[in-house]
Amino acid sequence: MARKQARRRKPKKVKQIKIPTIRIGRILAPLVAVAVVFATYQLSLTMLDRSISSIEISGPFQRVSALQIEEAISDELDAGFVGADLGRIHDRIVALPWIDQARVARRWPSRLSITVSEQVPAAIWGESGLLNTRGELFVTAARHVPAELPRLNGPDDRSAEVATRYLAVRDQLIPAGLDLRRMHLDARGSWEMTLNNGIEVRLGRRDVAERTDMFLDVVTNIIAGHAKKIDYVDMRYGNGFTIGWKGGPHVPATDPQRSKQKMLVAKGTN
Repeated sequence: MARKQARRRKPKKVKQIKIPTIRIGRILAPLVAVAVVFATYQLSLTMLDRSISSIEISGPFQRVSALQIEEAISDELDAGFVGADLGRIHDRIVALPWIDQARVARRWPSRLSITVSEQVPAAIWGESGLLNTRGELFVTAARHVPAELPRLNGPDDRSAEVATRYLAVRDQLIPAGLDLRRMHLDARGSWEMTLNNGIEVRLGRRDVAERTDMFLDVVTNIIAGHAKKIDYVDMRYGNGFTIGWKGGPHVPATDPQRSKQKMLVAKGTN
């Protein structure tokens, strides 16, 4: 019986795994299309590219000449109208002293258009450096330093900070009829500034922002009516400030001990 039952068992079916077939044409067709497009693009560039026939340069040209700009980019022009790298041309132009911004564009069929703007000096940095209106040091040693510009001093790595504080204070002094001629930050971090009327303002190292606000809110009112009599203002006090007066009536100017009188003014008083 056991043998008969064994004979009656059906053999097990073996499952077949079908491997999907991939047509080579479906892979090659997109690749061929991309190659054709790329080849057409390159051929078009080759056919359209030509030598640059002219350069149009416009700008104020007070400190930089068009000839200087053309000389700075002359090596880049050999690549042709299409092949010229506008980014590198732009970088070479703005690397020139006194150039602030530049715009470079192609003009069909073979002309380059260049527009530049020059730096506007806003202050003198140190002995002969120049800062622009954004507080950036764009000339470290100028041959000609405009005497009418204010002077800013401090560590070179803090030029932007000094310029920012100068601009903020100056903008608040102008409505009061005052102007700022000097801003100084020494190596220890102590701040001083000098007004256009010669009054020196000492801010010190601590709470500079608060002391500056007190000076603008309180002291400027005193200065407005007594500018010719004031020598300096010392803001380095926790709850007030000191005004150093010039020699008063009947006080000899040659007497170093009596040439200045001091008045301590409490915070919030006039």
